[in-house]
Amino acid sequence: MTIQVAVCGPRDCTGEDESNAREVGRLLAERGAVVICGGYTGVMAAVASGARSAGGTVVGILSRADREYANPDLSIVIPTGVGEARNSIIVNSGDAVIVIGGSWGTLSELALAMRRGRVPVVQLGGWRLVDDRAGHPVAGVRYVSSPREALAATGCWPDR
Repeated sequence: MTIQVAVCGPRDCTGEDESNAREVGRLLAERGAVVICGGYTGVMAAVASGARSAGGTVVGILSRADREYANPDLSIVIPTGVGEARNSIIVNSGDAVIVIGGSWGTLSELALAMRRGRVPVVQLGGWRLVDDRAGHPVAGVRYVSSPREALAATGCWPDR
């Protein structure tokens, strides 16, 4: 079965997050993975653009009940009409979850993925969650500093 990787990130992102997302998308496409994302702007648009530039497949799980405002680089568009609840659909569709940047919606996706507990969750940039008692990073999130490290940290391609 084809590997599916959910990529989550804010619609209002930094230039660095946008660049990282584009590169993550390209690298995922080069490995034949299907990219799952929220389907709109910001990190979602950048990962879609990167994947499509390398001939990849990108699925957009939209919060709206229609395709309005969907990113044009999506291969497949799934309008859900469930609003932010679509975050659960996105993270449950991935064999791994890569979180790029940070916003409240992105944090909810990270939390849902961690709560699911069955797939690797990788954080590239953005917020760093710490245990409030000791100040140590929250266990389980794999923090990385580059797109290549993000793909490696998923464990989906152990031979690379």
